[in-house]
Amino acid sequence: MKKRSGKMAALLALVLMGATAIAQGQNRGGCRRVDLTGEVSAGNGWQAAIGGGWVLRLVPIAPGRSGFTGWDLTVDRAPALGYPDALLLATPPYLSMNEREIGTTYGLRAQDAIGWNPRSFRFLIDERNFREARQLFSRFSPEWSSGKQTAEGGKAAARLMELSRGAAVGQLQILDARLSEGTGDAVSYARNWAIQAARIPHTALGGASTPRGSLGWIRFRATLWLPALWKAPAGLASSAVSCQP
Repeated sequence: MKKRSGKMAALLALVLMGATAIAQGQNRGGCRRVDLTGEVSAGNGWQAAIGGGWVLRLVPIAPGRSGFTGWDLTVDRAPALGYPDALLLATPPYLSMNEREIGTTYGLRAQDAIGWNPRSFRFLIDERNFREARQLFSRFSPEWSSGKQTAEGGKAAARLMELSRGAAVGQLQILDARLSEGTGDAVSYARNWAIQAARIPHTALGGASTPRGSLGWIRFRATLWLPALWKAPAGLASSAVSCQP
């Protein structure tokens, strides 16, 4: 199971600072918008091929000893190469709470997790860049999480940002959910999501109450903004549009 805690090195903020420049670069020539809908239940996954050998997946979060429920949103090759995937690599912060993780982690209750809605993300779509980014992340993520930055690690972080230029943009919106609400208080950074959760259609499940609660099922819509000449698989709804700002 991958690590779910740790300190993000300050230099990795450069990746976030570069996001606007990346998006501006993608805007030239327009985009192809791909829309998908799906549903997934606790302990199960969901996936859809999006073209170019890439697959969008919702992967169940392994409960481990802490009883987490929910899913990680990933984009990977077919067959999957695994952690770190192309979405994680282009959607910092790393080793921390992130929009890619729809779950009862980092102090979130089930209702907070659905209240954080919609969720935005980015993902690499160049396979060569993806494989290089994987190597950099696997080598330097322990250093980045420790907060002990070396010159070599700083160069690796900057290179990772460079590889993310031209990354595609996506958004996931939860349309409906079934969950057992957590009985604990909302953590400070989740209070707005707790309020927003009341506006998300959902059904409360029975069962024993816990501080964190649990996610049982979600129905969602995923929207992807890909390069204008992207060849989406037959059957996927796609259209030529302006790129996501």
